[in-house]
Amino acid sequence: MSSPVTALPAAKRFVLANATLPQICVDGVEAPACEGLISADIVVADGKVEAILKPSEAPSGLPSTDLRNGMVWPTFVDMHTHLDKGHIWDRRPNPSGDFVGALEAVKTDREARWSAEDVKARMEFSLKTAYSHGTSLIRTHLDSLAPQHRISFEVFAEIRDAWAGKIDLQAAALFPFDQITDEAFFKDLVEVIVAHKGLLGGVTYLMPGLDEKLDILFRTASENNLDIDLHVDETQDKETLTLKTIAEAKLRNRFEGAVTVGHCCSLARQDEDMAKRTIDLVAEAGISVVSLPMCNMYLQDRHPGRTPRQRGVTLFHELTSAGVATAVSSDNTRDPFYAYGDLDPVEVFREAVRIIHLDHPLDTAARVVTRTPADILKRPDHGRIAVGGKADLVLFSARRWSEFLSRPQADRIVMRNGMGIDRSLPDYRELDPLLGV
Repeated sequence: MSSPVTALPAAKRFVLANATLPQICVDGVEAPACEGLISADIVVADGKVEAILKPSEAPSGLPSTDLRNGMVWPTFVDMHTHLDKGHIWDRRPNPSGDFVGALEAVKTDREARWSAEDVKARMEFSLKTAYSHGTSLIRTHLDSLAPQHRISFEVFAEIRDAWAGKIDLQAAALFPFDQITDEAFFKDLVEVIVAHKGLLGGVTYLMPGLDEKLDILFRTASENNLDIDLHVDETQDKETLTLKTIAEAKLRNRFEGAVTVGHCCSLARQDEDMAKRTIDLVAEAGISVVSLPMCNMYLQDRHPGRTPRQRGVTLFHELTSAGVATAVSSDNTRDPFYAYGDLDPVEVFREAVRIIHLDHPLDTAARVVTRTPADILKRPDHGRIAVGGKADLVLFSARRWSEFLSRPQADRIVMRNGMGIDRSLPDYRELDPLLGV
């Protein structure tokens, strides 16, 4: 199937006719839906969505492009990435492909190579790919062991300003949670986070004094008006119940900020009663959960010479049914934690549908890379199509779910402020000077 359009109208006001929209991504429009898809004409004016109308109801005489029922999505939200780690695989691979090997490889590379220039070049490369694929909002975790926290957050702040209007960026500090009791380190880290308008993060796991450490986290976040985004239970050990402990701590501390947790793999290994108790607590605490299906499938339950038994993902459906805000995201890109990926939310969505069984029906599935992560990140101006909102849209040739999910949609057209962008992907050769090639 050819691309839906060869060129968008060269006009400030025009019509995208005969579009197919995921209803879950559209605000303020009631229309008959089939598998969660609705038909509409979209009027674009001065870079914004002027109207979303029934097919053939757009004003006559306006320049128009017939999409031939091709899908139109809002731009994407990638709410859990690691832009500072990206694209180091070729110089620091993880031959074992497991979690321990990834930790060691990243540690070695970070200590030897992560200068400001190195981190900036790799971040820029990643953002070029994300922008080309149609992403407009990203949250990244930044490795924040001293002295890296000062290097990476300063680079991040510079890049956030440079990319304003193209990709909106947020950053959470990532550090081993046992270091929260190192008063000098943690005080300095919080100062950096506050100065650069970041979030408190960390890698949580079962450890002595976890309750007290979580109390420090929530108290510090409250005192500094910071939200929290944690790595949680990235393991297949069913005895690991950190998620439950975090939910209890949020309730105990009456923390009013936003709390997001990523991974939560061990939840899927719990027995039904324990899993339900944990999920109920997560829902009561108002914690959001992001699953990273591609990275977790890659790392989890990996043993030499043995086929994996576990999918590695969390109890996504059960969390969603309990009222928990759930989303999926890219996670790592071409680094020791995940050897592949291109920060393409279409790939993430396609794989999540398969791995987590987001299909049958697919009616609301599109929310997991659009409006739900946008809401979790407190940016409701992203991830939906709405009258008066920016005409930041992604146009596809696919007309139905089967077509959309069966091909990589490489012929998509990305619109920003009502205009098509250059979708040329950066050449990997740009990274050669960093890799010693």
